[in-house]
Amino acid sequence: MGRKRSKRAVRKVGFWKRWSGLLWKLAIVGLVAFAGLAVYLDAVVQEKFSGKRWAVPAKVFARPLELYAGQKLSRDDFVTELSALGYRSVSAVKQPGQMSVAGSRVDVYTRGFQSFEGSEPAQRINVRFSGQQVAGLSGSGDVVMARIEPLMIGGIYPAHNEDRILIRLDQAPPYLVEALVAVEDREFFQHFGISPKGIARAAYVNFTAGGVVQGGSTLTQQLVKNFYLNSERSLIRKGTEAIMAVLLELHYSKEAILEAYLNEVFLGQDGQRAVHGFGLASQYYFAQPLHELELHQVALLVGMVKGPSLFNPRRQPERSKKRRDLVIQMLEEQGVISDEQARLAIERPLDVTVRGTMADTSYPAFMDLIKRQLREDYQDEDLTSEGLRIFTSFDPLLQLKAEKAVETAFKRLGERADKEMEAAMVVTGAQTGEVLALVGGRNPRFSGFNRALDAARPIGSLIKPAVFLTALEQPQTYSLITPIDDSPITLPAEKGKTWSPQNYSRESHGLVPLHEALSRSYNQATVRLGVEVGVDKVLQTVERMGVQHGWPAYPAMLLGSGAMTPLQVTDMYQTLASGGFNTPLRAIRNVLTAEGEQLSRYPFKVQQRFDSATIFLMQEGMSRVMAEGTGRSAYNQVPADIRLAGKTGTTNDLRDSWFAGFSDDLLAVAWLGRDDNGQTRLTGATGALQVWSAFMAEAHPTSLSDVPPGGIVYAWVDRLTGEGSDASCPDTVQMPFRAGYEPLPGPGCRPLIDTAPVKEGAGRVMDVIRGWLQ
Repeated sequence: MGRKRSKRAVRKVGFWKRWSGLLWKLAIVGLVAFAGLAVYLDAVVQEKFSGKRWAVPAKVFARPLELYAGQKLSRDDFVTELSALGYRSVSAVKQPGQMSVAGSRVDVYTRGFQSFEGSEPAQRINVRFSGQQVAGLSGSGDVVMARIEPLMIGGIYPAHNEDRILIRLDQAPPYLVEALVAVEDREFFQHFGISPKGIARAAYVNFTAGGVVQGGSTLTQQLVKNFYLNSERSLIRKGTEAIMAVLLELHYSKEAILEAYLNEVFLGQDGQRAVHGFGLASQYYFAQPLHELELHQVALLVGMVKGPSLFNPRRQPERSKKRRDLVIQMLEEQGVISDEQARLAIERPLDVTVRGTMADTSYPAFMDLIKRQLREDYQDEDLTSEGLRIFTSFDPLLQLKAEKAVETAFKRLGERADKEMEAAMVVTGAQTGEVLALVGGRNPRFSGFNRALDAARPIGSLIKPAVFLTALEQPQTYSLITPIDDSPITLPAEKGKTWSPQNYSRESHGLVPLHEALSRSYNQATVRLGVEVGVDKVLQTVERMGVQHGWPAYPAMLLGSGAMTPLQVTDMYQTLASGGFNTPLRAIRNVLTAEGEQLSRYPFKVQQRFDSATIFLMQEGMSRVMAEGTGRSAYNQVPADIRLAGKTGTTNDLRDSWFAGFSDDLLAVAWLGRDDNGQTRLTGATGALQVWSAFMAEAHPTSLSDVPPGGIVYAWVDRLTGEGSDASCPDTVQMPFRAGYEPLPGPGCRPLIDTAPVKEGAGRVMDVIRGWLQ
């Protein structure tokens, strides 16, 4: 019996001896594997956290708003821009981001900002207005000029569509850190990455629920999950998360971890764009920089961490407010704020903006132009991940007026503007070529087909200034009063056919002065003139004006059968507006790195393409388009004392309606048409001109100068014959001429004659001469 027991004991010892050795080996292997995993995870943690943590999209900014005495800016427009920037209206201005409006004065505390032009300090200034301009500035000292920070108008996002505005911990507003710790991780500053209490509590809840329904995650673990892992709920993933959280705490300070959390946490969805971090969330929900947020706003954002969709203040305002008030009460219970502070904060409204002002669909047409210009110099990866800051010429006030002009014109057109009719508009600085506003369609928020850049359509009579400019470059032959024959003409066309252009009215006018042929947009006179000067030379003039077209030298091109986009038309007319200097259109001013270092400048480029004296004569002719020709209805909306120049454009069968025109400071091109090339039943005057006029009426343009450049002289001429005359004679007017080509004064005054009996004959001169120089 003893031997049996002894054998059994020996077998038992042998069994445990064999298995204990195996278990030790397995334990050693497990420890080695765990150590290897820890080493690997440690490398992962350090590599990403110490390196480039986020792919930050490029941010695109409008122009900064400059303030100085005499600037063209109304009080209402100023307040509109301040509101878009998130300035809050208060009774007494005390800190940056506040404004107070009283009568014709606006007291504003500007925010300091850094741009390509240098650093602009935060300062309190008082801006006084008189009508449509700034009357003066005052502040703590002499204020000659001040600048308001530029509006951020969009970004260029990476494929995952994450967006954020990176902040430092010292930029956090009061109570943000305290509220975040109070709500999400009370032991944050005591634990080492994981919280045993939190894990035990979560384990109990999950056990009783029969599944993973709650996590005991610390802020560090939440950061690890968002930064390194996915949202999968499993024991393996939770274990990995815990290890990485401990490793993160071993290498980095609590402050560094907290700062990373503030920039990483997901706080909302703006269309396809994910809003990450408190910096961007502050702009998206409140249109304010993070450091300006007050207690009730901070509490709202912190409350959203638990569930951005569940507590979305725009979609679930009641639920969001209850969550916000709970956060405020927790701060009160922990002694962070007083009872009075809590009561006042709970009484405040949510204060969120109606929609996200940072939406990447706010100005899709202009952003499309920016992206195209940037990709000529930068790779997509640079634009979507390096946090570049793009400063542009975009003017949000003019953009608003352009969009409103399109909307107003369509309302006026009523049933004539069916649902299929579309629109486009380009606005530039007349002297600089900078794109200030861009409308790509009837719905300016739609980010699809950009008609301003891509709708190439026949330009109709918009080509005519090129014809008349070609003629005026020959002063020995042509001047503004040179008679042009507006009688029927037939020309050979392709394949043995003929072409007989007609005037829009189907009427002929015989001999008319050159300026009238332009202002009344007579097709027959234009074709005759174009053939005389040479179709090929006219097309060369178009290229010198700024558009490379590749059109064949057919006579039909003289009436605009060639196609251009609205942007190309703007480029062409820019040369006319700027005195003969070609200034390639540009929308980007500077590109800075995320640290503020300048990468690229897009300087003003200019090349003289035409003599300034010839352009002055051309502008005189185009101003007559507005005063007495096809553009005269513009003065139903624009004050009559503002000198403007422009040209209507209508294509065959009333398919496209165009207008291009400029003042001394603004050039705008408007187009109305259909994407299917169907009829609009609108001429340039009844369609696009109405959009253009509505815009100019709100933009308050500066009158086009009538001061002649060198090489221009004025001479008195008989308004009926065009011959030189004396200033004292009846029916005598002054006209500009190229110096040396002006008519000599006549020997005396022309006797008054009755031209009524003169009938059609060779040239029908006297039948139309009565309309000269009107």
